[in-house]
Amino acid sequence: MSAPLTTRQICDLRGRAQRLEAVLKLGKLGITDGFLKSVNEALDQHELIKIKFADLKDQKRELAPQLATLTTSTLVTLIGNVAVLYRQQADPEKRKVDLD
Repeated sequence: MSAPLTTRQICDLRGRAQRLEAVLKLGKLGITDGFLKSVNEALDQHELIKIKFADLKDQKRELAPQLATLTTSTLVTLIGNVAVLYRQQADPEKRKVDLD
């Protein structure tokens, strides 16, 4: 993503995320290469995803930003045991989330 998200865009993404189900669950193995691959694939497909912390709930505040950094996405919010990540699709034809 090129420019950081504005407050209005983050609020918009939070609202959209409320209607989403978690697409991935982070288990006791933590952030593995396989899990990162799954997160990247989900971001490419959906742009806005929820990840549930099934395990490692005590470390979610450290792991959520780490996930965002490792996947070059934005941590939109962390509510309870669910993190919401956003990464704009590089191909304008495939974009599903319009932030304008």
